[in-house]
Amino acid sequence: MPRIRFTWLIAVCLLAAAGLAAADQALYRLPKPQPAPPLALPDMDGKLHKLSDYRGKPVIVNFWATWCPPCRREMPSMNRAWQKLKAQGVIMLAVNVGEDEDTIFAFTGDYPVEFPTLLDKDGKAIHDWPVRGLPTTFVIDPEGRIVYRAVGGREWDEPEIMAPILELREGKKE
Repeated sequence: MPRIRFTWLIAVCLLAAAGLAAADQALYRLPKPQPAPPLALPDMDGKLHKLSDYRGKPVIVNFWATWCPPCRREMPSMNRAWQKLKAQGVIMLAVNVGEDEDTIFAFTGDYPVEFPTLLDKDGKAIHDWPVRGLPTTFVIDPEGRIVYRAVGGREWDEPEIMAPILELREGKKE
């Protein structure tokens, strides 16, 4: 990953951790849904996950890193949300940016992650997506379009966040 982009991501993450770039708990609805960029990355076990394989289902794609304080804080709520959403046909993918399996494995000892953790070791995927800092999360509708974005940490198991995601599954949103 180019040094300038990586430094910028660290700065945004640290500002968010300090409360200077604090985001509310809402998902930002894009005024016009846009096609999600391609995504094809291996998980911790080497299994390739392609976003296109999940067409027809809502998908949550979270870009994060273990060194990012807001990422660390939101991961337990993401795992709790996953426990509720997986039976509802919603897919959740965590895309780790620039770290290796050993670093992520150590992290998951303290912060269990039961949904797929994908490896963007070279930072290519993060460049293809409109990421504005870590964590950045996108909600993809069943047609493969980005409809929601969240920059900064969230409590993903809160009803205000889960409701619009479940509505996508039920076909109530564009």
